[in-house]
Amino acid sequence: MKKLSELIVKLRYVILIAAVALLIPSAIGYLNTRVNYDILTYLPKDIETMKGQDILLDQFGTGSFVLFVAEGMEEKDVSELKAKIENVDHVADVIWYDSVMDLSVPMEMLPSEVYEAFNSDDSTMMFVVFDDGTSADGTMDAIEEIRKIANKQCFMSGMSAIVTDTKNLAMKETPIYVGIAVLLAVIVLSLTMDSYLIPLFFLLGIGMAIVYNMGTNVFKGEISFITQSLSAVLQLGVTLDYSIFLWHSYQEELEKETDKKKAMANAITATFQSVIGSSITTIAGFVALCFMSFTLGLDLGVVMAKGVIFGVVGCVTILPSLILVFDNLIEKTKHKPLMPEFDRIPKFVARHYLAFFTIFLVLLFPAIYGNNHTSVYYDLTQTLPDSLESVQGANKVDEEFEMNSAYMLLVDKNLDTASMNQMIEELKATDGILSVLGTDSIIGPAFPRSFIPEDLLSDLESDEWKMVLLTTDYKIASDEINAQIAKVDSIVKSYDPKAMVVGEAPCTKDLINITNHDFQVVNLVSIGLVFLIIAFVLKSVSLPFILVAVIEFAIFVNMGLPYYTKTVIPFISSVVIGTIQLGATVDYAILMTTRYLNERNAGHDKKEATLIALSTSMKSVIVSALSFFAATFGVGLISSIDMIGSLCMLMARGAIISMFTVILVLPAMYMLFDKLIMRTTFGMKSQEKTQHHFGDMLHRHKVA
Repeated sequence: MKKLSELIVKLRYVILIAAVALLIPSAIGYLNTRVNYDILTYLPKDIETMKGQDILLDQFGTGSFVLFVAEGMEEKDVSELKAKIENVDHVADVIWYDSVMDLSVPMEMLPSEVYEAFNSDDSTMMFVVFDDGTSADGTMDAIEEIRKIANKQCFMSGMSAIVTDTKNLAMKETPIYVGIAVLLAVIVLSLTMDSYLIPLFFLLGIGMAIVYNMGTNVFKGEISFITQSLSAVLQLGVTLDYSIFLWHSYQEELEKETDKKKAMANAITATFQSVIGSSITTIAGFVALCFMSFTLGLDLGVVMAKGVIFGVVGCVTILPSLILVFDNLIEKTKHKPLMPEFDRIPKFVARHYLAFFTIFLVLLFPAIYGNNHTSVYYDLTQTLPDSLESVQGANKVDEEFEMNSAYMLLVDKNLDTASMNQMIEELKATDGILSVLGTDSIIGPAFPRSFIPEDLLSDLESDEWKMVLLTTDYKIASDEINAQIAKVDSIVKSYDPKAMVVGEAPCTKDLINITNHDFQVVNLVSIGLVFLIIAFVLKSVSLPFILVAVIEFAIFVNMGLPYYTKTVIPFISSVVIGTIQLGATVDYAILMTTRYLNERNAGHDKKEATLIALSTSMKSVIVSALSFFAATFGVGLISSIDMIGSLCMLMARGAIISMFTVILVLPAMYMLFDKLIMRTTFGMKSQEKTQHHFGDMLHRHKVA
């Protein structure tokens, strides 16, 4: 590494030129990476609901649909509006009353449940069907075009409308996320650094690494909007302290070495050796997300693990080059650090360690209970502001038609008419079902099939399947609709074992089951990986248990607080926050523990070693936590998308809670479990005997 460090210093100008040149292909890659705004597409492809979605697209040409409500309009005007909507690109069909029969025929001729599905007081509803997927670019463009055609009396509800609004909001806010993260990071760095200019070089180096990371996502084809929104601020938060470490190492080397190039080469070597251990735990946390069946975790995990690697490489190549090239400017802007030295706190903590351990024990069980009982939501409309058109549309459908959602059945086309009618009657009798719409229910016993237009029949029937639309007054992701879907599935499969229940509500039900399982898997994998890394780095059997317990306690406190504040959080936060907080903040504990072991090896007793470890590590822990806090807190504060805002707020709060836990609780662990640590850590047993022997000699000398 020494020779490589010297080569980096020697080629500093070449490195900077190459770094700037690489921004061009990275920017091109970034602009050509598609962003997916529909998180339901990350469900496993082999589950029934996803297979059903493929059948709808392949055999019915129906990728998605929205419910369109027109309020206070004459039937003739509604028909004209319907014709305009049908001409919009990627609109496959618009199903309304005049799809069934001519407007000259009274609506009362329809079966009552069919009439009520289309009408309520002065409002009428259409089903707008698209020929592409829920989150396809064509579908979202069609939504925007329909909104231009429609007037203020019209409302649109459905997953495609939600995805379109999510896209518009995320595109508008993502640059603001980065801007506020940078602003808060500059504030933190101004408090902790001894130069006004060095924070800008930190952010420039990290910014290049972020662009490289985002540019290389083009090889994935697409990334989720959550990954797109969070990756820059997360990468800034978890890699900023690498730059701080390099700068501090460089300053230390300058005290021993007058040649700045040699000092920087030594600093690069020291930094690389230190941040490798730190970055591995962070990468392990993100790698754990890749084990989720819900592949949004894989998306976020791969991008962020890659981002940490780019961050480390940038820290030991781009940043040293910037510092050396602009050395004169940096020297002119030097000042005394504004952050105070923490002299009294370590002594206070070391003296009252039993009190802090008692607080740990007292809070442990309420924290675990709160963590296990925090409420989460899965309904994606709840993650968006009420002012958005898709949310207003959902509220209007509920208000006018007492209908909260709609989903579909795919049934064998060859199922006999008697069985089909009997199945429909059972479905109508199911709690919460408002209407059952299909060719059989529209026709009814007294309605000739020949009256149904051929294009409507082709919309509802393919060569193999019949499609049946169910409307329900239960909300998506509620216990009621999940029980209803299970009941409906049982009914249709009793008539046709191959039948499928598909749509947003069934997908959301699968999402709940899958992410509940993923939560357990991700936690176990992240804890296991971090445990092994700590055991390897510290060469200890007991310390992995102690360090993981301390950080897991911080996670329990963080995730338990929403329960006690009666806050409902989005499901994705509960799944990923634990592994991100563990991977990103266990470094604080490793840093302090490494120093503690070094001091014990140097001959200090447990109290002195604890005090020295806390005194020397406290400032680094605070700076690291504040860096992570700075990158995420502002986003949590301003984001209109609760799925992003909630996750960032939890990460920001988690960094601060982990900081306090490491500073206040971990020293108590050293004091209480010192003997266990000494006996179960490689290389410490002989040291313990030496210390006892040294103590006996000192005692005899005093007696003499």
